[in-house]
Amino acid sequence: MSSIVRTVLPWAAAAITSSGVRSLLRGTAEVRRRVRGEPHRVLYFHQIDDPYSQLAAQVLPRLAQRWDITIEPHLVGPPPDAAAPERERLIAWSRTDAARVAPFYGLRFPVCDRQPTTEALRLATTLLATASAEDFVAQAAEVGSVLWSLDEDRMAALAANPPAGLSPASASAVAAALQRGETLRAELHHYLGAMFQYGGEWYWGVDRLFYLERRLYDLGIGRRGASTTPCVKRPDLSKTTTVGGSGKGLTLEFYPSLRSPYSYIAMQRTYALAKQYGVELLLRPVLPMVMRGLPVPKEKGRYIIHDTKREADEAGIAFGHISDPVGRPVERGFSLYPHACTEGRGAEYLLAFARATWSEGVDCGTDEGLRHVVEAAGLSWEAARPWLDGEGWRDELERNRQQMFDLGLWGVPSYRLIGKAGEPDLPVWGQDRLWLLEAEIRRRGGFVAASSVNA
Repeated sequence: MSSIVRTVLPWAAAAITSSGVRSLLRGTAEVRRRVRGEPHRVLYFHQIDDPYSQLAAQVLPRLAQRWDITIEPHLVGPPPDAAAPERERLIAWSRTDAARVAPFYGLRFPVCDRQPTTEALRLATTLLATASAEDFVAQAAEVGSVLWSLDEDRMAALAANPPAGLSPASASAVAAALQRGETLRAELHHYLGAMFQYGGEWYWGVDRLFYLERRLYDLGIGRRGASTTPCVKRPDLSKTTTVGGSGKGLTLEFYPSLRSPYSYIAMQRTYALAKQYGVELLLRPVLPMVMRGLPVPKEKGRYIIHDTKREADEAGIAFGHISDPVGRPVERGFSLYPHACTEGRGAEYLLAFARATWSEGVDCGTDEGLRHVVEAAGLSWEAARPWLDGEGWRDELERNRQQMFDLGLWGVPSYRLIGKAGEPDLPVWGQDRLWLLEAEIRRRGGFVAASSVNA
């Protein structure tokens, strides 16, 4: 890559991901909608055997009642192999994660150790394939509730006596519905289920729905007489202080990658979380997914960058001036990591590298770029140089990767909260589960919300 390209790309990335461009695109979408005389149409892509889709289905009626929108549901199958390289791990993790987070959103998902049977899934799909949009919104959650009960007899009984507005579709009608949904999803450049799309922007499940609701609120399209509060509130413990409690005896393992934008926007908050509660923090960095032979399709990469920017803005973290460190820059960066650890600056070094590549546009494949990182981490470049391009870091990162896989995880950032005696370890995946870690730290550490004490 030429020096000119390396110089231009970070600026181009900053422009593409900027809030100004996002606002412009949103405004353009609204103008186009008005010119065409179209309603405020929210597309929803439902994957029946996806736990996150079952969570999303439960809020569809609330959205329809709260906002003056038309919800257009589409059935889709699982993401393609390239977008789900560890499919079995993803499926198992989705069930566990959905069951954990559902109560925090006021939703339900059962604890279960397997997927619905093929026959139960077929029956559930036939009930929704030809449903009108109104009936889909009203009944999808009920169909999913029976499906996820893992009781095939109940599912058969429901199919024999369908809820109001639903009737079993033929195999050809089911195939046609899935084909339409998947074709549209691909045309709109996405790959997952449980996705909402409005005016060209994507929102994943209940975790990102508040962004959509905020957008609808700004448009002033709440239904007359409806509540002004969002249907789905993102769990947030930051506004509640605690008294008492101790994090002593708790350990938080953190599995980041230097090429993961989500890892970057999680780092500072992860460090702060451990410090706030007195929890021991252990760093377990791993090689980027693409450097471990796991592909990242173009659509997935595009969505991740724009989603990270949205999340970074929400957290007040600078992001978007990007110099992709994949390949040699990551390897050179990790070659200095053992030195940073010996100096007690490992956490600072990882953050400095990530900040340089994801918000400062620094080319960390060059000595100049690495010097910037080293000095930003509070280290001496002269002392670090003898470690540059060494190979001593590889075994540690491979051990970290294997340990992460043993936890049933494969993506970054991942975590493991190691509890006090008698408490099971808690593996967690994703920067958008930091609130879940905080809730569990509070529970295990005996921290009590100050409002509860004063009540």
